[in-house]
Amino acid sequence: MNTLNTHTNTLAERVLEQDSDRYLLAITGAPGCGKSTLASEVARRLNAQGRKSIVVSMDGFHLDNRVLEARNLLPRKGAPETFDAPGFLRLIRALKTGEEVFAPVFDRTRDLAIAGAVAVPSAARVVIVEGNYLMFNEAPWSALAKLWDLSVRVNVPMPELRARLIHRWLSLNYSSAVATRRAEGNDIPNARRVIECALPCDIELNGEPIQNGMSA
Repeated sequence: MNTLNTHTNTLAERVLEQDSDRYLLAITGAPGCGKSTLASEVARRLNAQGRKSIVVSMDGFHLDNRVLEARNLLPRKGAPETFDAPGFLRLIRALKTGEEVFAPVFDRTRDLAIAGAVAVPSAARVVIVEGNYLMFNEAPWSALAKLWDLSVRVNVPMPELRARLIHRWLSLNYSSAVATRRAEGNDIPNARRVIECALPCDIELNGEPIQNGMSA
């Protein structure tokens, strides 16, 4: 059994042990660790077993490039200060109520967030939230820790993260030189910051989840 299947089984079994109207599962880790792939697989497994689940990504709360340009933050896009952290906190608190909630998504190809692109119906008993800063020891992100029913971190060695982050830019048709420069100038420092400021999670998944395409 591959690593992704093992991790999926571990999390699905843990969630299925619970019986709540709205269960928030946080999957976090450095960029490129495979969070989005794992989140999608867990949701697929839970839905197949009759537990209605949906994935919400933190990336929908990227600040628009115009805002980042005005604040001289565009070169640091992806760093904690380039997200609408208060807005994301409001979303998670709204999800806790169990009512229908609408969430944004991030279109990586167009490099922009799309408002209200995901509907989380009240019937969704499990919401799987994935993102870099879900268990991050800096305000205001640190306020999220108490909101999760289960927090999970995916750990991947830095050399593998570096390779994945470069590949992410290559897949968007950047040259090898530009892809490497973008990864080393911003993505990799962000990955180190996630790792260095990590809060303890309920579950630590070590290894290298198999990815499909460009996973976060």
